Amino acid sequence: QVQLVESGGGLVQAGGSLRLSCAASGMIFSRYGMAWYRQAPGKQRESVAFITGGGATNYRADVRGRFTVSRDNAKNTMWLQMNSLKPEDTAVYYCNTATQDWSWGKGTLVTVSS
Repeated sequence: QVQLVESGGGLVQAGGSLRLSCAASGMIFSRYGMAWYRQAPGKQRESVAFITGGGATNYRADVRGRFTVSRDNAKNTMWLQMNSLKPEDTAVYYCNTATQDWSWGKGTLVTVSS
């Protein structure tokens, strides 16, 4: 059974940083392109960052240059380093494959105060 567990969220002031973690189990992690998603209150879930099994990355335009996605296939873990956070980054952050193959985890809440 595949399990995705997000952690690392919290309350931070604008301009601050957080590092999110995604721990995956029950899957051959290295075979999947992985992604971070977020859902702000009252809005649809959106993709934030993508990383291939080999480490190539892509980002949505409004986080490019501020967020960095990385992974360690040996540890079945993906991270999202978020710098220069803005209030509009406030959301619940989730991880999943790039094609959203698995059930969503509980996510981790990021709140950025102005």
